[in-house]
Amino acid sequence: MRRKARWLLIAGLVLLLLLAGGGWALQRWISTEAFRQRIEGEATAALGVPLRLERVGLTFWPLPAVVLEGVQVRTRQPLKAERIELRPAWLSLLMGRVGLSTLVVRQAMLSQQGVDALLLSLQRVRQREQAQPDGDGLHLLPRRTVLEELSWIDSKGQAVVITAEARLDSVALPERLDLRVVQGRLQGTQLSLRRGAGLSWDVLLQVAGGTVQGRVELQPAAQPGGEFTLRGQLQTREVEVSQLTAPAPTEAARAAQLISGRLEASTTLNARARQPSALADALQTESKFTVRQGMLHGIDLLKAVQTAGVSRGGKTPLDTLSGQVRTRGKAVELQNLAASSGALSATGQVAISPAQELGGRVTVELGGAVGVPLAVGGTLAEPEVNLTTGARIGAALGTLLMPGVGTGAGASVGGKLGELFSKPPARQAGPNAPQTP
Repeated sequence: MRRKARWLLIAGLVLLLLLAGGGWALQRWISTEAFRQRIEGEATAALGVPLRLERVGLTFWPLPAVVLEGVQVRTRQPLKAERIELRPAWLSLLMGRVGLSTLVVRQAMLSQQGVDALLLSLQRVRQREQAQPDGDGLHLLPRRTVLEELSWIDSKGQAVVITAEARLDSVALPERLDLRVVQGRLQGTQLSLRRGAGLSWDVLLQVAGGTVQGRVELQPAAQPGGEFTLRGQLQTREVEVSQLTAPAPTEAARAAQLISGRLEASTTLNARARQPSALADALQTESKFTVRQGMLHGIDLLKAVQTAGVSRGGKTPLDTLSGQVRTRGKAVELQNLAASSGALSATGQVAISPAQELGGRVTVELGGAVGVPLAVGGTLAEPEVNLTTGARIGAALGTLLMPGVGTGAGASVGGKLGELFSKPPARQAGPNAPQTP
């Protein structure tokens, strides 16, 4: 028995030495300059943009993996990663098929500009290679992806640092996602995504002191070349608006926002596109919202009514602000706005362009006595309101006829006249047209 155990021990030691020797030889081969240059060349051809590596190697802890260090994709604004670990799917590898079990990315820096350039390059490469398709490549997607301290720089140059872990199922569909913003705008935000029945996912977003919760569902194309459809329902509760829109997690940044207050909303979203990757750009949303105990910064509606002039700066306290929001890409439209602040109330429509320019009209009432139409302009950063052309004429006439009291009433009447004269003239009736009694 002892002799048998000894031989087993010797065999185990020999096998361990063989594995260690094989690992050492493989490490020496992978770490060579020729192998690194070969990886750079093949990756550059696949991406369509230059890729540079500082070092290629192997690691055996906690699991065997290929290690890429000093990774740089040289788009106009380079994409960088300090370290990438590629852990193979051993079962697929034994069956002669390359597959990834886990992808770990550490301390990467990605920018919207760089990612857009890379996607454009990949599209061009794909168009060139359409004549020789080599499969869908889904087997190359890692079943588990870990992001550690990934810095994302948006189109405005604002950076956030996130950590995340995502898992895909056997057909490469998202199964779960956990994401946390550890630094920058919306710091402390947590996103949880869980796969439900069929092609649906439960969403829980903890952001700005509140939550956004609901479900989204993907419907695949009914036939080849058809459109994919994305639908969803989300409920927003107790989210602080100024914290949500502020570019940085500071009190000064929040105080500079247009609106503050607690947001509650019900949102439906939908998108249709021929490619799943294009659904985000085609996304359209409609929301009914209410902001309670808020503040409108940068605009003093009371002053604008009382002075019958342009209002820049100041603020308007709001008991409630409600309405509907429609988004189409980056364009935003606010409809059926209704605000109340003590004796002051306002209704109107406002549009926000992709360049964040404001345009629209609100009607302000004081004590239910007068309705003064105000034109909304400027930008989200520097909004302004002023009397419409008709309201200015009415205000001037009202001041002449009855100084003080007549200003608001004149502005109201002038606004109605302005709307009347801004309508297109009625079409002239022909000689045989029936006469309106």
